[in-house]
Amino acid sequence: MSISAEDKQLLLTLARQAIAGHFAGEEPALPDTPGLRQPAASFVTLTKAGILRGCIGNLQAADLLAGSVRRNALAAAFNDFRFPPLTAAELSEVDIEVSLLSEAKKLNYADADDLCRRLRPGIDGVILRAASRGATFLPQVWEQLPTVESFLSHLCLKAGLTADFWRHGQPEIAIYQVEHFAEGTKR
Repeated sequence: MSISAEDKQLLLTLARQAIAGHFAGEEPALPDTPGLRQPAASFVTLTKAGILRGCIGNLQAADLLAGSVRRNALAAAFNDFRFPPLTAAELSEVDIEVSLLSEAKKLNYADADDLCRRLRPGIDGVILRAASRGATFLPQVWEQLPTVESFLSHLCLKAGLTADFWRHGQPEIAIYQVEHFAEGTKR
């Protein structure tokens, strides 16, 4: 999915307005442009001084793009269980990034070595599932975990599995790509 530079800016503004509106008890109107009325899967990532402060999204297009981004911005700010809810004072210190996801595709692989060969660091987002457990990392996570081994081990831990589960457990793997864009860095 590709959208215009103007629509990207509208989505970043919408995400910030949704969070600010939460503190004011208001809900911003959704922008009504054709590019934002298409079904889309998205993630909204919040960082503070370059450190993750919240990240929530959906892996399938469950809503129109503008609604998806508004909902995920609120969830990243207030419902990411890894962090306390964002405070009004923090909002001006937070950078917002939006990721638009392609459709996930199952990745068939023979064994752990084959899986390592098939994944493309920096390009593929990965969804890992095993029984009732699952987790995903956006492609941007490769910046912090540049080797396939460390990426998969941390993804297993995020899913509540042992770090080496990917080596012997033959989890279901799906991959996707993203188009991401962000506000300028807050200082």
